[in-house]
Amino acid sequence: MAEQMISRFPVPSLDEMPDDIRARLEAVQEKAGFIPNVFLAQAWRPDEFRAFFAYHDALMERDSGLTIAEREMIVVTTSAANQCQYCVIAHGAILRIRAKNPLIADQVAVNYRKADITPRQRAMLDFAMKVSGAAYEVSDADFAALKEHGFSLDDIWDIAGISAFFGLSNRMANVMSTRPNDEFYTMGREKRG
Repeated sequence: MAEQMISRFPVPSLDEMPDDIRARLEAVQEKAGFIPNVFLAQAWRPDEFRAFFAYHDALMERDSGLTIAEREMIVVTTSAANQCQYCVIAHGAILRIRAKNPLIADQVAVNYRKADITPRQRAMLDFAMKVSGAAYEVSDADFAALKEHGFSLDDIWDIAGISAFFGLSNRMANVMSTRPNDEFYTMGREKRG
């Protein structure tokens, strides 16, 4: 079978990338064992790569009232609604690993309302989906409902920020036709002892 393209746009080789971007990709490769295609595809535009991943890291790696698994749950759920194959597959793998649950990513990607999640997580995803598809309808009632589940204003910002950021990411991944790495499909599928 012929090797599949990573992106519709040029993908620079590691030696063509600016030093800071190459160093980041090499660090990711050392940790994960491979370089996720999104990094390679975004590297074509170095300034945007830096801005994209700086905002990604600010949302996804900060201390938050949301667990790291809940953040990934937002990504998978909203990315499925946006029909972003790359983000559903890649972040689904991360969700399975962070939640230590081989079933959760498939459940929330297909229909989070029927997934094995808590009422708090359901409220979080209801709001994330509203931000993703109809942010103009967000009201004080949405904030009140989230506060009833123990979400703080910072948490609500995080839910909205992750939903909005991945709306951008989903759209660009679809335009670029970014292909998920094969490694993502099997990650986190086996229960760990």
